[in-house]
Order: sequence, then C-alpha cells, then structure tokens
Amino acid sequence: MTMAGEADGLQAFICTTCGTQFAPSLSPPGTCPICADPRQYVGLEGQQWITLDELRRTSHNVIEQEEPGVYSIHTKPDFAIGQRALLVRTPKGNVLWDCLALLDTPTIDAIWELGGIAAVAISHPHYYTTMVEWSTTFDNAPIYLHEADRKCVMRPHSNIRFWSGGGMAVFENLFLIHTPGHFDGFQVLHWPSGADGRGVLFSGDQPQVCMDTRWVSFMYSYPNFIPLSVSTVNSIVGALEPFSFDRIYGAFPKRTIRTGAKEAVNRSAERYIRACNSPVSKMADAGPGRIK
Repeated sequence: MTMAGEADGLQAFICTTCGTQFAPSLSPPGTCPICADPRQYVGLEGQQWITLDELRRTSHNVIEQEEPGVYSIHTKPDFAIGQRALLVRTPKGNVLWDCLALLDTPTIDAIWELGGIAAVAISHPHYYTTMVEWSTTFDNAPIYLHEADRKCVMRPHSNIRFWSGGGMAVFENLFLIHTPGHFDGFQVLHWPSGADGRGVLFSGDQPQVCMDTRWVSFMYSYPNFIPLSVSTVNSIVGALEPFSFDRIYGAFPKRTIRTGAKEAVNRSAERYIRACNSPVSKMADAGPGRIK
C-alpha cells in the first residue's frame, strides 16, 4: 500500500506527538502547528515525524464491538495521543467518528466487512490525523468538519465538507452538534438510536469522560492543564440540553459512561463550576469515599 505522492518522491509526513498528517512534501515541515498551539505540546525530544508506511511496520489496530452498531478502533501500541475511533453502523451507512493515524490492510478489510464508511466526522483537530487517507480509501467518503476549525486542517482535500451553525444532520439518525470550547469548531455526534434507543453521545474530548467514569470534565488544554471558563462550560451544557442520551463514548478506550450519561454531564458541570467559584477548602465533593 503506497501513499499518494510517493511515486514523485513526496511523503505525507505525520507528527508523532499528535498524529496529524500533512500535505505531501519532499521533506518534513519545520514544526507542527497543532502541537505548537497551547492546547498541545511538542514532545520532550523535539519535533519528530513518521510516515504511514513506517507506522504500519510497528503498529496495528484492534477492533472491538462496544454495542450493537458500534465498533471501537484503537492502535497498539499507543501512538501519538492514543485516542480511539468509533465506527457507527446505521441503515443509511456507516460513520467513522474521530480518526486514527494508522490505516493498514487488516483494518481496511475489517471495515469493508462491516459495510465500509459512508461519512467521516471528527470532533476536533487533535484527531484529524490521516482523515484524507481514510476518506480516499473508502470511496471518497465526505469528511464533516466545523468551519470554525478550517485553519487547523494541515492536509486540505476536496473530500472535506465544512459546515457552519449550531448543528447538522449527517444522516437522518445522526446529528452533529457544535459545542465550542476546547476548540472553536468542536463538535459532538448524537445518535438517538444507540444504547437500545436511550441515545448515545460521541463526545471526543468534550465532555471528556474522566478516569472515574461517573464523571466528565472540560478543559481548554488537557496536557497543559488550562481550564475552560464557567461561561463556556455553561454554553456547552446548554447546547447538549435538547438532546437525549444515556451513554457517552469518550475519546479513549474504556472511557465510556454506560448509563446515566446526561445526568453525569449536568452533575459534573455543577462540580466544575463549584470548583471554579469556591475556595479549595470548600470545593471537595462530599460523596461516599471522598476526603472531607
């Protein structure tokens, strides 16, 4: 399997810290603007690059069914940020939610067996990765990104469909919701048929499902520990309020709230705002097992 442009000596280089693939060039870019941004970081060893063919020699993807109609895809060993992608199967076609840098023959074959990919939608630029490779491999599936993050696309392509406004239907049963905060164009995916009809939210990094999966949180930068403002968190919760969902699939493997997800979002937002507005000595949660 050969990347586009290799025959001309061009390579679509991938940043090893965030997984973003850049437009084909003769040599790697000087820096990765996605990592130079305050929401990310350049690795301690400095800017490093890899090609997709090199990544295929060292890594593989694991595909697991999460529930009827949902499959997670995760690279082993972890590469770059380490997120999972999720394939959502619907009668109108399959949607790839978020994306991974690694796309190899076993992954392609497995996804074709599941019906291919009819559309790609990605929460925010940290997970754009090799989205163009995925799109062109699967019959030029359109890639839906919010217009507010256009400047963050490092490999432009005609298959990218920018949209604007507060929401957009991918298919009649899948809906993108604009929830700016972590990025200006951040979007989540709502699937009302998921979780046995109780509704599913695919949230990426916002709301971020915590290690304690009873809770979510909200950050401008996770690696650099920069919080979002109270007003922004209120805006995110307000944008999600009209939608019913009992389950949230977060960005990382096993970061799933299986039930009670909407209540967890509201409860977590209240805790976040209380922490922002209260002295440290008064902000601790007083629930069972908590230090008081």
